Order: sequence, then structure tokens, then C-alpha cells
Amino acid sequence: MATSSASRAQRLPAQYLRHTKIPTLMFRNSREAAKHVALMVESLIRENNAAGKPTVLGLPTGSTPVGIYRELIRLHKEEGLDFSLVITFNLDEYFPMTADSMHSYNCWMHANFFDHVNIPAANIHIPAGHVPLDEMENWCADYEEAIRQVGGIQLQLLGIGRTGHIAFNEPGSSFNSRTRLVALDPVTRKDAAASFFGEDNVPVQAVTMGVGSILEARKIVIMALGDHKSKIVRKAVEGDVTDEVTASYLQRHTNAVFVLDDAAASELTAIKTPWLVGPVEWTPLLERKAVIWLARETKKPLLKLEKKDFIEHYLHDLVRNGRTADEQRERVFGGLLRGICTHPAGTEKCTVICFSPHPDDDVISMGGALIRMAEQGHNVHVAYMTSGNIAVFDHDALRHLDYVKQFNEVFGLQTPAGLELDKKIRDSLASKQPGSPDIPELLEIKGLIRKTEATAAAICAGVPEERHHFLNLPFYKTGTVEKAPVSEADSEIITALLRRLQPAQIYLAGDLSDPHGTHRMCASAIFLALRDIKDEPWFPEVWMYRGAWQDYEPHEIERAVPLSPELITRKKLAIFKHESQKDAALFPGNDEREFWLRAEERTKNTACIYNQLGLPEYYAIEGFVQWRGQLV
Repeated sequence: MATSSASRAQRLPAQYLRHTKIPTLMFRNSREAAKHVALMVESLIRENNAAGKPTVLGLPTGSTPVGIYRELIRLHKEEGLDFSLVITFNLDEYFPMTADSMHSYNCWMHANFFDHVNIPAANIHIPAGHVPLDEMENWCADYEEAIRQVGGIQLQLLGIGRTGHIAFNEPGSSFNSRTRLVALDPVTRKDAAASFFGEDNVPVQAVTMGVGSILEARKIVIMALGDHKSKIVRKAVEGDVTDEVTASYLQRHTNAVFVLDDAAASELTAIKTPWLVGPVEWTPLLERKAVIWLARETKKPLLKLEKKDFIEHYLHDLVRNGRTADEQRERVFGGLLRGICTHPAGTEKCTVICFSPHPDDDVISMGGALIRMAEQGHNVHVAYMTSGNIAVFDHDALRHLDYVKQFNEVFGLQTPAGLELDKKIRDSLASKQPGSPDIPELLEIKGLIRKTEATAAAICAGVPEERHHFLNLPFYKTGTVEKAPVSEADSEIITALLRRLQPAQIYLAGDLSDPHGTHRMCASAIFLALRDIKDEPWFPEVWMYRGAWQDYEPHEIERAVPLSPELITRKKLAIFKHESQKDAALFPGNDEREFWLRAEERTKNTACIYNQLGLPEYYAIEGFVQWRGQLV
């Protein structure tokens, strides 16, 4: 069986990347990357089971390994993978933190993995976040001894933080560090804020395996997913070994491998500028990318590039064998010019659906295009895929409660049931512990806040209320940051809307940089629905926009919608309708600027790049990429 697993892993569409100091494997998407790692774990377990030997695993927490654990659970339930001889050691735990806290990694591991497989309880080891300080040093030494007693960790799984940390070994951690109590970096605490419903609620310390402890594992697999990890991945696998990026210490391990999705690999030299590291298999998209890179590197407009520029920047392949610099620059310039589009839905009136993962993504990400299409007479609809109810501050919910209470008092509309409900919600807010989930009634209020804001914003963008669709997809209805897997229950709701409206175009959030994963999950649900309607004669054009985190690169953009100053002003007015997200969002991600400011600067920057390339000068540009069947 182990041989079968290995062969299946080899068949996954992966690419080994050049120019890295650690073996680095890239997959097309996070699902395939997770499946590959799960198959590596499965192969080791089956091999050891056949010999009657234990398998010792080092395990991480967080969003990155969720796909691995889900695949291992499937292998256990559907293919009989037996975990009874598996021994596990987790990397870390917050401090102080009781094991039964909903925020503990102990609780997380049981909910996401241990409760679904047959690992004996005695074989599970997780750092303790509740040990008294004067006992912590001895406890950490005992944890190290427990690892040694079972012969060491055979396969250590890791993620990488934005500071480059592995486990909670923050910048400055020693190469020889052991299990210990550490202080958390402010960036790490900020990244954890979503799970704790606010940065102020995140512990300032944690118990972690040390770098030295991790490097003693026989094999290490470190996984990174998403655009927001791409810059630190490059430092870890291409930069020098340094205690400023503790993941770089893995360069000294003889059996370590990075496993990435294409988004996390996007900043690596072999992906971003492959012509700098060796021979290239040129495609039209890669040639376009290279020529635009050359123009920006030389600070020249496209049409002023010279043959010597190509030769001096390792792009001589593009201007030989009958091809000229003239052909290259004019082809790329012409392609970008043809992509500039003032009628994104065409000149014939048609039905368009914008799928908005959160209640504000529509106006933040493509508000200008929405306004244009509505003004041009198209039948524009917006489908809000989730309620966004977890992203509302308690004080905003309380303000709306106060309004309703006073409204009822003024007009004599109080009822015993209403007063009882008001008291229940206020009592829950008063007794609510930091980071605790809301009661259903409070979530309903927060959902209504987001819904009314979305309605006002879309109307401001020219989309009437009867064309707003609030889908409330089931995967989101957990009341916490952690979401359920996308299922047919989600895609069927989308399929029903598509069949009813039969749109000529749909727009979806195609970015992988959403740090909470909702955009990725919503895209997956839409792609499942598109498979359901693939044979319909009205199958729509599918266009992807980027969210509030970043824009597409110019070589990727296939449709550039120019925005005037007046259009940007109207787009900002629509964004302003989302009052609960104004000034400060509950989950701002890696960028704390207000969403209207991010949206304006992102689109103005795209226009600036187009102008630098010698294209017509616009105030701002929204960029779109057409989907042609690839998976996310």
C-alpha cells in the first residue's frame, strides 16, 4: 500500500523549482499541495504499520495544515489508514492557555484531527499552556525527553509565519534553541487576531519547540499557501541563513522540503523571473511577463525598448531566431492596449452577476466596473455569498440595539417578547469573554447590519435592491473564523441562481491572498457550480477580480477598466456605506488602511504602471482576468 501512495503522490502535477537553497516543490493550488503532503504521511504510516513499528509525527496548527488533516481523515475513514501506532508531538501552544479553552491548540487539534482518527490518547503530546511559570523549565525538558524516549520525530510538518518563524521561534531564535517559553512578535499576534476576535485578546507568550528540537527530525516538510506568504518564502529558500528568518535554518537540514501552492511561490526567482536562472520554455503569457518586466527594469516605455535591453537582461531568446525587438514590444503593447475596455459587459444589453464573498467585496474590488455596467443599461446583479456577521464589532451591534429600542419607545412598539430578546442580547454582550462566539441572536443582528450596508452600497453603485441576492452559504455559518469545508450544499445554491438568471457574464473574487480563506472557499463553490452548468448553451463568460489585498500584475490583466476621478469618488461613496467596516475593520488582514484607501491606491497604482509602460494615461484602472477552466 505504501508503494501505491507514493506513486499517487508522484502523479500529482507538481514542479520542482530551481535556484532555491532548499528543495522546493510547487503545486497549482493549495488542495493539491495538501494532498501531496498527506500522501507522504500516509506512506510513512503504512510502511511502519506493516513492520509493526510506531510512526512519530511532529504536527502544526493553523490554517495551512487544515487540508492535510482533512485528507488524512478521509484516508482513515474511506481507505482504512490505521493511526493506532502513531505518536504525535505538537509544536506549540499559547501561554497562558488552558487545554479546554476554545482558543487553545489542544482544542484545535482535537476538533480538526485527533477526534476523527484512532490515535490513542496516550500517544498525543501537546505543549501545556497552563504550567506554572516556576515549573515551566522542567516541563519543557520533560517534553524534549519524551521525544527522545520514542526515538525522535520521523516526519515533522511545519508552516511558516509572516516573520519567517517556524513553530513560535520568532526572529532572533538560536539555531540550538530547545522547547521553551517565548514572547510573540507583534506581527505574529496581529496575524492571530482574527482567531481571538481582536489583537488585544491574543496572548503575548507561547510554549514552543525550539529550532534545535525541530531540526533533529529525520524529515521535515514545511508548507506555505497564499500570496501573503510569498515574500517570506523567498527569504527562507533563496536568502542567507539568518536568525531573522528562522525558517532559513532548514537550509542546514539534509532532508527538508518546501511544499508551496503557486501563490506562495510567486515571488521566487524561478517563478517571477525564470529567465534569470536558466533555460525557459516560452509561452505567450511568459513572454508578455518578461517584456513588461524588462520595461519596468529599464524604466522605459514598452515601445522604447531596444534590442540591447533584451540582451543585457538575459532575454536574448526573445530577439533571435527571426524574432525582433520590434515584434516583441509591439505585440505586448498592442495586447495591453486592446485590453483597455470602457464597456466591460459589451455594447449589447445583457445580464451580469457579481459574486461578492463578503458583503463589501463588490464595491471595494470592482465598484467602478459595477457603476459602468449599470450606467450602460446592463441587468447587473450582486450575489453576496456570506453574511460577514463575524466581522462586526460588538459596540456597533449595541449601537443598533439602542436605535431599535429607542425607535420602539418613541412609536409605542415595545412588546414583552422584544424586551426579553433585547435583555438577552445585552446580557450576552455584558458577560461575553474576549474571543468567545456570539449567541445566534447577536449573529443575526450583525448579519442584518452587514446586509443593510451592502444594500445601500450596491444602490449607490447603481444596482437596484431587487437585484441583490444574499446567499448565506452554509460553509460560513459556524459563528467563528474557522469555517466548514465547501460542499454541494453551497454550490447548489449558486447553481440555482445561475440557472434562474442565465447570465452572460459573472465576476468572482479570484485572489488567493485573502488571509482568512473566505475568498478561496467562495471561488471553489462557484467552480463547483460552473461544472454543474458546463453543458448549458448560455454558459457565461467568467471574469475574476482581485480583492482588497492587491491587484493583478499588468502581464496578467486581460481586461483593464479605466476609472475617472468622478467614478472613483462614486466608488468611494459606495464603500463608505459599509459603516461597520469604516475607520477600522475587525479583521483588517495585513493592511490596516481603510478599505476605500486601499481600493483607491490600488487602482491608481495600476493606472500609473500602464502609463509608465507608455499606454494611455488614466486616473485609475480596475484589472480583470478571464477564467478558462483552471482550478483554485
